[in-house]
Amino acid sequence: MTGSRNQQPRLAVLIDGDNASSAIIAPLLGRVSNLGRAVVRRVYGDWTASRLGGWKSVLLEHSLQPIQQFAYTQGKNATDSALIIDAMDLLHTADLDGFCIVSSDSDFTRLASRLRESGKIVHGFGERSTPTAFVAACDAFIAFDELRAAAVRVRPAAAATRPAPSAAVAPAAQPAATPMKKRPPVPIDLLKAAISGAADEDGWVHLGKLGSTMKTLRPSFTPKQHGFAQLHLLLKAQPTLELKKGAGAAVYVRVRRTGKTGPTHN
Repeated sequence: MTGSRNQQPRLAVLIDGDNASSAIIAPLLGRVSNLGRAVVRRVYGDWTASRLGGWKSVLLEHSLQPIQQFAYTQGKNATDSALIIDAMDLLHTADLDGFCIVSSDSDFTRLASRLRESGKIVHGFGERSTPTAFVAACDAFIAFDELRAAAVRVRPAAAATRPAPSAAVAPAAQPAATPMKKRPPVPIDLLKAAISGAADEDGWVHLGKLGSTMKTLRPSFTPKQHGFAQLHLLLKAQPTLELKKGAGAAVYVRVRRTGKTGPTHN
């Protein structure tokens, strides 16, 4: 089906919210964007429980649909059943090429096998300790710690480190000026997640591919809203990133390796 449409594979991302941390969502979706287009994005769990507070804070930012499942019986995982039922419904009613099952629970082993039997690609995401049976039932499996390692965090510089303007430089009186609209900070964490998710084995990703990935992760993203006319200018201004030229006019970017202080390639 994928080949007949001549476009990115259409994927359903189904997340076991009781079994996965919201901290992995940005690098997770970055990696998914390298696999295809996430047309379905659902997180399953009991949203009346406090443990899903982290997921609530990222739902709107990443266009995730929360699926409520009450824990009717102590010790029974109703979330698993809801996810499995939805996956089978999507298998028969939605035009999908594959599924991304985000959980470390072996209860999804048979689901993964059944989806593969129906000709769908199954990508599993979970902890390194995920039971072998579930890992083997997927076409590919990516561990959370690999995603965490890719998501390098950079803290914004403290305002105190910025030099204070000298009062002597300012004229005694200034006409009232129209206040400039404050630009939002460059989403460096999201950029790094997108780079790491779509990069090759050496960490490089093509500029065009990065732009598409960022649009998937944050549809409202544009370089101009951060004060840059083009994406490569925004990236070049980030000290934790480096760029290089490829064949022709191709440009590639990656997260700067630890200890490397050399200049960015022009």
